[in-house]
Amino acid sequence: MEATDMDVEEQPQNNPNPNSNSNPNSYKRFGLKNSIQTNFGDDYVFQIVPREDWTAMAVSLSTNAVKLYSPVTGQYYGECRGHSDTINHISFPGASSPHVLHSSSSDGTIRAWDTRTFQQVLCISAGDSQEVFSFSFGGSTDNLLAAGCKSQILFWDWRNKKQVACLEDAHVEDVTQVHFVPGHQSKLLSASVDGLICIFDTDGDINDDDNLESVINVGTSIGKVGFLGERYQKLWCLTHIETLSVWDWRDAKSEASFQDARSLASDSWTLDHVDYFVDCHYSKEDERLWVIGGSNSGTIGYFPVNYNGVGVIGSPEAVLAGGHTGIVRSVLPMASMQQGGLAQNQGIFGWTGAEDGRLCCWLSDESPQINRSWISTALIMKSPSTRKKNRHNPY
Repeated sequence: MEATDMDVEEQPQNNPNPNSNSNPNSYKRFGLKNSIQTNFGDDYVFQIVPREDWTAMAVSLSTNAVKLYSPVTGQYYGECRGHSDTINHISFPGASSPHVLHSSSSDGTIRAWDTRTFQQVLCISAGDSQEVFSFSFGGSTDNLLAAGCKSQILFWDWRNKKQVACLEDAHVEDVTQVHFVPGHQSKLLSASVDGLICIFDTDGDINDDDNLESVINVGTSIGKVGFLGERYQKLWCLTHIETLSVWDWRDAKSEASFQDARSLASDSWTLDHVDYFVDCHYSKEDERLWVIGGSNSGTIGYFPVNYNGVGVIGSPEAVLAGGHTGIVRSVLPMASMQQGGLAQNQGIFGWTGAEDGRLCCWLSDESPQINRSWISTALIMKSPSTRKKNRHNPY
């Protein structure tokens, strides 16, 4: 059963951030369109990811299940169930297998699901005592599956499902992130609780002695990393103590460091204190980076990050308030949708999922009655006719 509340009515109010140093007239109003209770228990929403064609989005839950919904209507499609422990990462691999969803878990497995039937079609085991925190598909011939398993990085040839390598000297604590670098598919980035980011070249026989190219010492436990820049030559890094940094991964050079990122974000708005960071969002089209910060009461904001020269975290350009009552775990912005299509026509800004077990859909709206949440026009998904030529979104 899925409980759905549609079209929440908002009460008129003044600009919620009168001290913003941006012109309030440049902001487009939007509010809560739809909220879905994913279960009738105390489950968390961990992660929301879209299928490449945006006909479905997958949502991982603390019940060890993955549920699928329409990102436009919120319609519930079904669930994939089989993991026996926490699901740490979910991902659709891409256009080559549009109906396949992959998930990794603390039960030591990476599983593949057919989202048309919600049945498991593949299970790769990293070992009974392993936990798989992250995985990524890539390699110069696009045949590798890499996974962070406790302090090791394991590799399989996904075509024959055989393990081909294990890197065990680079990290001494849990590997929280592994990513093949977009546009540099032989390069693999790993990040760990030990505070290190390692860059490997995965061409040829993979081993600890020959494949490590560079190491970045962030200095504290790393939670999430992602890529930015015209050729994805830079990366952002969020840590478990809520610091933010930007690096050039090619030469392990620091571009910006925000050790007091929460204070900087909190000081830039008049709403709740920023207690944590959910994620970062990079627009390649606009060459802009936002860090998404949240409060324990469920309000989140998109804070622009200037990482060139003197680092600055600015006033939020979007605020999502009134949808959640718990810590927000995942944000899916529809601005990252590759084609405008139906979602843009529906005026959807994006989806959020939280520890209150709810999915919230946020709707752009010119109506003055919807004033609880607001957004900069720079963050709203552009129609195809207004996009820059020869540019594309990174997702």
